[in-house]
Amino acid sequence: MNNKTKLETRTATKLRRVAELSGKNPKMEFRCLMPHFNKESLIGCFNELNGKKAVGIDRQTKEEYGRNLEENIVNLIGRMKTMSYRPAPVREVLIPKDNGKIRPLGISNFEDKIIQLMFSKILEVVYEPIFYDFSYGFRRGRSCHQAIKACQNYLFSNRPAMVIDVDLENFFGSIDHRKLLALLRMKIKDKVFVRYIARMLKSGILSNGELRKTDEGTPQGSVVSPILANIFAHYALDKWFVEMVATNCEGKVVIFRYADDLVTVCGTETDAQRILQSLKARMHRFSLKLNQEKTKLVPFDKNKLVNGEKQGTFDFLGFTFYLGNSKNGKAILPKLKTSSKRFRSKLKVVSVWCRANRHKMKMRDLWNAFSVKLAGHIRYYGVSHNSRYVLRFMAESKRIFFKWINRRGQRKSMNWKGFGKFLEEFPPPKVKVYHNMFAI
Repeated sequence: MNNKTKLETRTATKLRRVAELSGKNPKMEFRCLMPHFNKESLIGCFNELNGKKAVGIDRQTKEEYGRNLEENIVNLIGRMKTMSYRPAPVREVLIPKDNGKIRPLGISNFEDKIIQLMFSKILEVVYEPIFYDFSYGFRRGRSCHQAIKACQNYLFSNRPAMVIDVDLENFFGSIDHRKLLALLRMKIKDKVFVRYIARMLKSGILSNGELRKTDEGTPQGSVVSPILANIFAHYALDKWFVEMVATNCEGKVVIFRYADDLVTVCGTETDAQRILQSLKARMHRFSLKLNQEKTKLVPFDKNKLVNGEKQGTFDFLGFTFYLGNSKNGKAILPKLKTSSKRFRSKLKVVSVWCRANRHKMKMRDLWNAFSVKLAGHIRYYGVSHNSRYVLRFMAESKRIFFKWINRRGQRKSMNWKGFGKFLEEFPPPKVKVYHNMFAI
């Protein structure tokens, strides 16, 4: 066993002990967490970080930091012990979203990423044992498709009356620092630990040469932001739902959440209406807002559909859930398809990519790179009932590719017949179901 493996094993053993304590006693309070910030654990965090990621405001890379790794880590620990370590502001990068909007991304200095990763590890072992099973976002061993499948299977096995399609407005950017720190203090009694998290939250954002400080939001892109957001959502939403909502409803109600994307499935219309009203007040209490235009009640009753009453649809994690007939037409089943909004936005991304890269590579290399992107789409959207929409996406994408390769010069590169022969020689990835929504 090499030194790197030994360091990782020792750190994992110590953290596993914290997880065991939290799991055995959900009310467990932790008073001594800062000793986990030691030489072996921080070197382990250094080794885990991707050196190819974007750099922070100091422009220091992993390679540069690693040239005097032990010296730098010892110096960092010394500053943390004397409370002289202060996280630098994050560098803001604006990333275009599929819908044409902009998503701000916060890029931290490499040394700050090391500290953030260690905070993330500690917070994860403290809180993971108390998180609920219906929470899927940013958790080890959990994925979007598990959340989608859980929702699909519940709709298949039960007879809900209505679904609340919930849309939280700017969730990550609206997390109140004061309230988040108060929630952390309920379980973490190590004052230095919480104080450093406060410093990270208040370090500020450097955008276009101007430093902007705020009392709300966790920068997307920060290593520690996902777990902090999950902790906030656990207390603001999940715990309230389990302890207050589900126990006071007429019928059965369940929730499926992936970060800030969530749906609530209700057994009665009355429950759905009451929950939506209570949810508005609950979110206001935690300085969060519902997007009033997108948050809606969706009728989803199989019996009413059989009787000719039209039912609704809702979107969750890029898919539209709807009620449809089984193959033999004798049963009503919940089904899914790529949401039309996501379908259009993904095709727009395809067009932008083809236009931007058509001159950068030879035809074969361009097609290989394009095929990798198509394969990624198939792996995500290749679920039960959705092959038709994936095939449509493939067909549209190939047309877009053909359009732009014929705009690489004044003369056309090839006609449609020639492109067909090219596809026979170099076929695109095959459409198949990667995720069976009905498998046990």
